[in-house]
Amino acid sequence: MEKIGNQTIKFNSPPTILNTASIVGPKESQGPLSKYFDKCLEDEFWGEETWEKAESKIIKETVNTVISKSGIPTNDIDYCFAGDLLNQCISSSFGLRELNIPFLGLFGACSTFVEGMIMASIFAESNAGNNCLCAASSHFCSAEKQFRFPLELGNQRPPTSQWTVTGAGAAIISKTGVGPFITHATVGKIVDMGIKDSNNMGAAMAPAALDTLITHFKDTGRNPSYYDAIITGDLGHIGKEILIELAQTKGYNIKSNYNDCGVLIFDKNSQDTHSGGSGCACCGSVFSGYLFNQLKDKKLKKILLIATGALTNATTAQQGESIPGIAHAVSIEI
Repeated sequence: MEKIGNQTIKFNSPPTILNTASIVGPKESQGPLSKYFDKCLEDEFWGEETWEKAESKIIKETVNTVISKSGIPTNDIDYCFAGDLLNQCISSSFGLRELNIPFLGLFGACSTFVEGMIMASIFAESNAGNNCLCAASSHFCSAEKQFRFPLELGNQRPPTSQWTVTGAGAAIISKTGVGPFITHATVGKIVDMGIKDSNNMGAAMAPAALDTLITHFKDTGRNPSYYDAIITGDLGHIGKEILIELAQTKGYNIKSNYNDCGVLIFDKNSQDTHSGGSGCACCGSVFSGYLFNQLKDKKLKKILLIATGALTNATTAQQGESIPGIAHAVSIEI
């Protein structure tokens, strides 16, 4: 493992993504990627009393599913990296408290899943752990309740708003295996362009995605055409178009092989999700379901996954603060 350029880690013995798992809610199960998820829920509560408890159950069962699919005994998983959007990351800590695996809670907003992948890869490469687990979750109802308005108010959502994905994604990253491999990781910087509209997260996060994208290319000497697909985490339709335009002004044409998890997970024409999906589970479930499947089937052989996050909370929004963005990237190759 070595640092190259300004912000990128090159893994000299690239760790393998052994297996993944994903569980999603009812709206996500009606979208175009439904067949790629391990389980699709019929309701938002999943038998629990609160949305928060439901989210904890979702991440718990997603983690149990990936452990079962991997065939690795729980005792042989050295560390768990997980996070979510709720205050103090309670979905992860409550959901995984019975797991009995050394736990490191993460918060990178909606970039948490790739942040976990980076940390797990570093631990695997440095011999700190042979098998590391990373996971992230979100829930539309719990997120709306915390960040915006209680659902009971029935507030009208503007066209720029996104729909927080109900679900979770999990992956086991190992020191040994036959791939897909995580070959590089570019850790993002906090980028704040002064956007204050909490219903336009795509615009707030796109500059951070641009910064990480360009940094990755400069650090590695690669260009957009190196990858079969460049995928951002949850910029949605509006943020996606902003990133395409911003990249073009910097001399990078990404239009032909770029897409966004928030665009992929919902059908814009038939589902009322406005600008698309968002949340930790947006990147987590789309990668763990759809994208990992494409890699295993070798329909995609090289992808750059850039998870995006808005580093804000309800208090800062009410105080009129701007919304800082963050984006972390991993290069995944067969």
